[in-house]
Amino acid sequence: MSLSLDQSTDFCSLLADTSRLRLLLLLEQYELSVAELTEISGLAQSRVSTHLARLKRAGLVQDKRSGNAALYSMAEAPSEAAKLWGLLRAQITDAQLGVDRERAVQVIAARKHGQTWAESVAGRMELHYSPGRTWDATARALIGLLDLGKVVDIACGDGVLAELIADRADSVTCVDISATVIAAARKRLVAITNVEFCEADMLALPLPSAEYDHVFLMHALSYTTEPRKVLAEASRLLRPGGRLIVAALAEHTHEETMRAYDHLNLGIATERLRKLMQGCGLSVQHCRISSRETRPPYFEVITATGLRR
Repeated sequence: MSLSLDQSTDFCSLLADTSRLRLLLLLEQYELSVAELTEISGLAQSRVSTHLARLKRAGLVQDKRSGNAALYSMAEAPSEAAKLWGLLRAQITDAQLGVDRERAVQVIAARKHGQTWAESVAGRMELHYSPGRTWDATARALIGLLDLGKVVDIACGDGVLAELIADRADSVTCVDISATVIAAARKRLVAITNVEFCEADMLALPLPSAEYDHVFLMHALSYTTEPRKVLAEASRLLRPGGRLIVAALAEHTHEETMRAYDHLNLGIATERLRKLMQGCGLSVQHCRISSRETRPPYFEVITATGLRR
């Protein structure tokens, strides 16, 4: 990084403000409007807007339209200011940051207007953060899978996974309990001919036993209080030698986050997941924490695969 004296002074001045640092720390984790940042931080709206304008000019934040509001987030494109921020960010620890994050979770939860989190972002899920839902975790579960045969995607959301794997499969059955989410999946996958849809509870799937080659449970276990029943239903669908692929949020203590995203539990322990899979007639090939998120609160994701005996 090579800076002139004037640039160095400007960047140091930009980051020498507690309020701007608080905004940056929020925007590295969440997409938020000016009104939401005002509510979370307690700052005057005019001050928030002024800070955001300076941070945007420096290339540290970006915005996009969402309805009548602009949502701000950390800029994806690298900048000289971002390099300096990265050095400073690694050293910051303060109790205020935890308070701000808890308020942010509450504000985001209130944003949904009576919808579940999945329904509020249906059709654009891949653009929104959700605990443990990363492409890294998804890719790890897919490594080595070339010929998928007949597939079931349980708690399919708006069809992101089905869109990714459809050309590797003979057929993909997308299952979700929400009619809103299924409608979004139909819209996303309208041009793909080997996909079908099933609106159903994952605790009681109206699908035939021993019929499928692969079943995916990608972050479905966060939405149940009965993971054993969900795993048993998934196992029931598999042919002998068929494979269950699981990605699940590891145990954590963040209850506010759980409520904000409509999760029904605080994750699952690796060993518990392994034992539940074995109890459902699966030979577990692997079950381990495979990724850790790089931003607070550093959620961990378990990936597991099991063969139907």
